[in-house]
Amino acid sequence: MNSQMLEAAGVSPVWLAVAAIGVAVVSYFLGCFNGAVVVSRYILRDDIREHGSGNAGLSNFYRVFGGPLTAAVILSDVVKAVLAVMFATFIAGHISPELIVLSKYWAGAFCVIGHMYPCTFQFRGGKGVLSGGALTVMVGIGGGGVLPSWIIPAVALGGFIALAASTKYISLGSCWGGASFIVTSWLVYRDPLILLLAAVAGGLLLWKHRGNMVRVAKGTESKFVLHGGSRSKSAKAGAARETEPAPTPAPEAESVPADVAVGDEPAPQPEQKDN
Repeated sequence: MNSQMLEAAGVSPVWLAVAAIGVAVVSYFLGCFNGAVVVSRYILRDDIREHGSGNAGLSNFYRVFGGPLTAAVILSDVVKAVLAVMFATFIAGHISPELIVLSKYWAGAFCVIGHMYPCTFQFRGGKGVLSGGALTVMVGIGGGGVLPSWIIPAVALGGFIALAASTKYISLGSCWGGASFIVTSWLVYRDPLILLLAAVAGGLLLWKHRGNMVRVAKGTESKFVLHGGSRSKSAKAGAARETEPAPTPAPEAESVPADVAVGDEPAPQPEQKDN
């Protein structure tokens, strides 16, 4: 596949392959650090993949657990994508500045793959919304081709926020983000290799949300609402039941002979005469 960026870089294919493999491996394993799985398994001791939709992502984590640990999931999934792109740009910058934009897409695609299919967690990961969003922002910083690069995050994240806020369907906004990432990446750079990598990242996000789109069409998709998490509510309810005082037993009534009517005095017994 012809790429204007590769041709402009003029790098030896051997060194280019070594750098590409190294960046791919590092980015993939960064993606394997799934925040929802790590927090639920090793902090809450309750694997998120066993609850709700079974997805190891932010939406399912928030619906099930809620609470401040949701921020830890957001931070981990965003930071790993940022680190992957920063590492790639560092390597590309030392090889050829012409490869920096291409390296962002390369690292981002492998980070998203690692998030969705982590070898560290039985290849059962999330849907890549947070990591994909971070990749979109990183691609939009300090680049540009036919059009300014900031158009990519502006269209993707702007549409995501508008759709998610108006419909309460996070999945609908996510699909917009994945599809628009592919289209705007091509419009901005017009490079076939960029288009391929954008299609990998955005296409996988769409593939992961195929079930959500079916439920949106049927009207059975869950809408996003602010709450404390179903598991946290169950835990609080259980704790409340444990702390409730035990009910005091009612005093037992005195036994009354069966032949005495309720409210009557016992009948006098006849005197026994000595023989």
